[in-house]
Amino acid sequence: MSLSVDQHEAAGGAAESPGVVLRADALVKRFRVGPAIRSNYVSAVDGVSLDLRRGESLGIVGESGCGKTTLARMLVGLERPDGGTLRFRQRDVTAGRRADRRLLRKGVQMIFQDPYTSLDPRMTVGKLVTEPLAANRTMGARARRGRAGELLELVGLSVDMLDRFPHQFSGGQRQRIGVARALALDPDVLVCDEPVSALDVSVQAQVINLLRDLQRRLGVAIVFIAHDLSVVRHLTDRVAVMYLGRIAEIGDSDSIFEGPAHPYTRALLSASPSVDPARRGQLAQRVKLIGEPPSPIDPPVGCRFHPRCELAQDRCRTETPLLRVPADDTGTRRSACHFAEAVLTDAR
Repeated sequence: MSLSVDQHEAAGGAAESPGVVLRADALVKRFRVGPAIRSNYVSAVDGVSLDLRRGESLGIVGESGCGKTTLARMLVGLERPDGGTLRFRQRDVTAGRRADRRLLRKGVQMIFQDPYTSLDPRMTVGKLVTEPLAANRTMGARARRGRAGELLELVGLSVDMLDRFPHQFSGGQRQRIGVARALALDPDVLVCDEPVSALDVSVQAQVINLLRDLQRRLGVAIVFIAHDLSVVRHLTDRVAVMYLGRIAEIGDSDSIFEGPAHPYTRALLSASPSVDPARRGQLAQRVKLIGEPPSPIDPPVGCRFHPRCELAQDRCRTETPLLRVPADDTGTRRSACHFAEAVLTDAR
């Protein structure tokens, strides 16, 4: 299921460049549902292509069930794609070769959503943070403990916390421990799966600012998955909007938030709450989607968003739109909509 050069560019990718550290080409992941005799398959991710450059932050947003977490798990190697390829440092890591899989595990680390369940309660903080180092046999026990102290200080915790257990920490502190563990192997990429959604609002900003600071200091690239669009805009350089397993729109954050070129992106931004007094008059103009998302077991033919789209025409019901640059847009944004130009004009 690899793409040609033209197809890959239409899907949001670009020609291979030295700055690209992680590239996904037409990734597909299916899950079987129901009994074995009469089972169906759900395409959680269906042909997603994107790339991530060194030091860049990429946000992935969309409704629950659109495939964000499944995509994240494929990017870190926790799920093996059923189709497409994943390249890390220009090496194909989906072929199953042990050396390539080890390279991916060391270079791409994940920060999980729930800090309460992602840490083993029977292990001390020192052992939790150094577990990746022990598994990869990169240094001795004494050196690992010294490294653990450095990592705790890096995320704003004290060295004297090494011998404590997770239950002795608050949610924000636990997430900082998770960040320290993810940084143990000096990865090139951090995949953050809604890392602040389980935290108190007062703590969320602290963790987000920590990630931004680490990105500047270490040059690590970040894939940030979240429902809170204001957080995504604050943290990311580019945004990919997913709908029913596919990318609906991708581009730089300013372009996406200031002028969406896909009806679903426009509806998503319209539903985002805001405390800005200047936007209060826009509440009456919010885009209201029709009906519920279609079943991923039997997705619509053509554009998957057409059953809920006010702009849908006959072409949308039969022809699948490719990610493309709108005709009158000069940026790097790509939209999977036949009428992206009309959506973009209306947004402006």
